[in-house]
Amino acid sequence: MNSGLHGISRRSVLAGLAGLGIAPALGDVIESPRPVARGAPPEARPKPDPVKETAELIAAAHLSGSVTCALADARSGKPVTSVIPDLALPPASVLKTVTAAYAFDTLGPGFRFATRVIGTGPVRNGRLEGDLVLAGGGAPDLDTQALSALADELARIGLTEVTGDFLVWDGALPQIAMIDPGQPAHLGYNASVSGLNLNYNRVHFGWRLKGADYDLRMEAGEDSAAPLVTHSAMQLVSRAAPVYTFETDPATGQELWTVARGALGGGGTRWLPVRDSAVYAAEVFQSLSRSRGLVLPQARRPDAIPQGAVLASVESPPLFEIARDMLKYSNNLTAEVLGLTATTARLGMAPASLADSAAPMTAWARDALGMTSSHFVDHSGLGEESRVTAHDLCTALVRLGPDGTLRRALKSIQLFDDSGKPVPLQVDAKTGTLNFVSALAGYVEPFDGTPMVFAILTADMAARARIAPGDEDRPPGTVGWTGRSRKLQFDLVRMWGESAA
Repeated sequence: MNSGLHGISRRSVLAGLAGLGIAPALGDVIESPRPVARGAPPEARPKPDPVKETAELIAAAHLSGSVTCALADARSGKPVTSVIPDLALPPASVLKTVTAAYAFDTLGPGFRFATRVIGTGPVRNGRLEGDLVLAGGGAPDLDTQALSALADELARIGLTEVTGDFLVWDGALPQIAMIDPGQPAHLGYNASVSGLNLNYNRVHFGWRLKGADYDLRMEAGEDSAAPLVTHSAMQLVSRAAPVYTFETDPATGQELWTVARGALGGGGTRWLPVRDSAVYAAEVFQSLSRSRGLVLPQARRPDAIPQGAVLASVESPPLFEIARDMLKYSNNLTAEVLGLTATTARLGMAPASLADSAAPMTAWARDALGMTSSHFVDHSGLGEESRVTAHDLCTALVRLGPDGTLRRALKSIQLFDDSGKPVPLQVDAKTGTLNFVSALAGYVEPFDGTPMVFAILTADMAARARIAPGDEDRPPGTVGWTGRSRKLQFDLVRMWGESAA
């Protein structure tokens, strides 16, 4: 165990304050309702000493690895307490707060993604004399229902024949097979990314025992009307482990899965990632169009987006709603799409990789948010090489403001006292979790009190490095470690909030 946990004295905590130096800024400020307190006020008791009790709570947690934290006034930036605030650790999904702010600043909260169907020639008597193009705009939330709406619109205008090709365009964003290549292939949160995403780039795998054998299905959705998918195929194999294997057929591009028979039981479902989301979307759109009387040829990718008339289109909800859901559900694909789209808008062209997109966001965060000691390798926090400091996160939150767009998009977290009663604090924050990494950052505001910003980062990188290949999904010890870390975080935030009341 290192100095991130032990030997923390009042003097070392006070020394950490000297380096915090958070400067206030106007930030992205808009009007918002004053937070409403939930639950009854706690019984009167002495106000906590945040410096002393921060050190005591960290020491009592007995958490292996490192702990760093900082607390400051949300309006003035005046530091209140900190412990090793300049120690850089992985942010995990707390990085999504920076990504959301980056997207708001670059694209605007009202920005919408558009998915279009383009015809490159005229439509005469239900016949398109040219190519039909399914053109993605990067929408992270496009689903089978939205593709159905596009197919319905083509049927409404009476389109029954296409003389040219069926083209699928995903070049609005780079094609990325998976966010973190070091993660196991079957993890749905380690999605692919492209300019044409569907169902968060996941296929729904279902199985049911029928007699001595299994009925296996790969579908573009969970309901009974979801189209079957052949681009992703599943084969049952008699083996003990691993549960899943994955490979891509080099000749056809088909995504081939196997599953261990002994792991299936009587039946069930799960989402599995799709690595070529444009081909997946094209197959689903072909199936939906065929059911409406329009038979499309095999899809192919053009080198550039074809020009023509828009025959049908669907728009996403406003960026604010997408970001709010991304922060609430911590969706990695959405985070990467928001970051890539913002970088594309800034550069005037799509970056080649996530790292190439994260570098401009790192520079923006340094210049706009004062995050001088942080750097990012992606936009979701899934890559463990990203680093932030508690000092930088607090500086950023102060500049973004306690009444700003980001705070309105953050998830509200209800804290409870030791008896299980709700604590009258408004906490708007983002959690982050990787194996042996856990973080929390956001705003805490007591009823009729002072709004504060906070950041808490914990990590046991030595334990993370010891994870055996194949154990990444649920390595031994990580659940208990994460639980202790999260309890420490909530205890700190509750104490800090009460000290500001």
